[in-house]
Amino acid sequence: MSDRARLRDLRQLTRGYRRWIGGAAGLSLLGSALALAQPLLAGRAVDAAAGGRVPWPVFGALAGLFTAQAAALALARYVQAHTGETMTRDLRHAVTVHLLRARLSVLDRVRTGDLIARACGDTAVVKTLVAQSLGTGVAGVVGLVAIVVMLGWLDVLLLGLVVVLFAVAVGSLLAVVRRLRVASRVAQTAEGTLAADLERVLGGIRTVRACRAEPVEAARLHTSAGRAYRENLRMAGLVALSGPTNDLAVSGAFLVVLLVGATRVAAGETTLGELVAFTLAMTYLSAPIYEIFQAVSSVQQGSGALHRINEVLALPVERDRPVAVVPMGGREPPVLEFRDVWFGYDRARPVLRGISFAVPSCGHVALVGPSGAGKSTIFALAERFYEPDHGRVLLRGRLLPYARHRAVVGLVEQDCPLLAGTLRENLLYGAGPAGDDDLTRVLAMTGLIPVVAALPRGLDTPVGERGGRLSGGQRQRVAIARCLLSRPEVILLDEPTAHLDPDGERALAAALREVARVCALVVIAHRFSTVRSADRVLVVDDGVVAADGTHEELLRSSSYYRRLAAGVPAQRHRAFS
Repeated sequence: MSDRARLRDLRQLTRGYRRWIGGAAGLSLLGSALALAQPLLAGRAVDAAAGGRVPWPVFGALAGLFTAQAAALALARYVQAHTGETMTRDLRHAVTVHLLRARLSVLDRVRTGDLIARACGDTAVVKTLVAQSLGTGVAGVVGLVAIVVMLGWLDVLLLGLVVVLFAVAVGSLLAVVRRLRVASRVAQTAEGTLAADLERVLGGIRTVRACRAEPVEAARLHTSAGRAYRENLRMAGLVALSGPTNDLAVSGAFLVVLLVGATRVAAGETTLGELVAFTLAMTYLSAPIYEIFQAVSSVQQGSGALHRINEVLALPVERDRPVAVVPMGGREPPVLEFRDVWFGYDRARPVLRGISFAVPSCGHVALVGPSGAGKSTIFALAERFYEPDHGRVLLRGRLLPYARHRAVVGLVEQDCPLLAGTLRENLLYGAGPAGDDDLTRVLAMTGLIPVVAALPRGLDTPVGERGGRLSGGQRQRVAIARCLLSRPEVILLDEPTAHLDPDGERALAAALREVARVCALVVIAHRFSTVRSADRVLVVDDGVVAADGTHEELLRSSSYYRRLAAGVPAQRHRAFS
């Protein structure tokens, strides 16, 4: 990343916070100014004491300066910390909101753990950038200039010696800083990889245990952790080099000033008070130099983190298009319609090839076909998780904004994911206002009343991470109940009977018949007990609707469908007899 791009990112980052950053810089400058007055007063005190007088007023003034300096610097650090925390909070909010709106086609290509690392870890690095560089760096530069001017006013010769020694130290620090920028970027990437690997393992922990893959995953995580360890250690080593370099410069300059200054006092070229004032002022050089180095170091580390955050903020998001009405030629539009829809996760290999069908306002439509035929992709496009490469997905003949579209189309996924929380929270998730009567109705429809009665705290029982405290069939019924509570016009169910026993399947079939009277149902089905009850069956194969009709009609017209209905494996093909 170029220096110009880095400065542009910093300017954009500080927009809206510059008043607070300026306030922190002003307080730091005030502390530096109060510190600069102290060597002058100390020199007067020494000269007065050498003359046999006790300078009590000077001692009182020094005590007041020390107190005021401490208060100014403490307040400056608090303002810096407050600004950093506020900026981090706002930045995390911006990143998380952007991720929630990012296109799924983009999120499919990135690792979740790395995104979490960017939203949490990288934003914390940016906080350090604000707390340790912006403001204090400016104050350090101004303070350094002021101290150098004072030292020149006190003794130009001694100042020349100090400048030579500190120039060597600054050159060494700059060499470290240049290497630190690259090391910081590599270390943050290694941290993101570790977080992604850990999220991958914990997300599939049951599969890991069932496959006895703990040693394999432990070795993978050990490798990722080792890389993060090495890169962070390399960065820490570069940072550690700066401290001794600065300390050696201060110590060397102190010794040289004492030796040369003592010679000049003995020769009568300066007074003992002036030497003490110069020496004390010179020790203050280390603070602004350290602040400048910390600022540059934090900018180098923070710019890498900020670049990674900006990569997230640059991810394409779902953007609503103006609501468009598609002419229907005087006909009442269907609730859901696919018009010549082509789509592929990789455009070179389309999954859907010219899919067209319409779903009426009420009734039960079943999608059947072999695995990989495109049924789940049809659901993903119907829910607007992806956009067609060609063609249109319409609701009531219209292209609606995302939120309005998804309010009309409810989805029950096959794996029925639940969120950590109580059963009640999962049922009401996204359902809007729903009373106890509504809950009782959907619980009865989905056969969940006995399940709720058996739970220790009823609806307020926690379901565990990903709903792990419920069985697969219970999770599926909870997902269906949650969908029913939002009263959509179209409900998409991906193999709703996959985890149900015969009694539960019969209960769900009765519920689906009732729901189909008031809204549209589109069901991906493999069990033909579900297909038989459908008003219409669409046979999907190789990305096209290969046959369309009722269960009885397809039994008469399609030998392929007859083999599917009989449970006999059939070779996939596009033509149906």
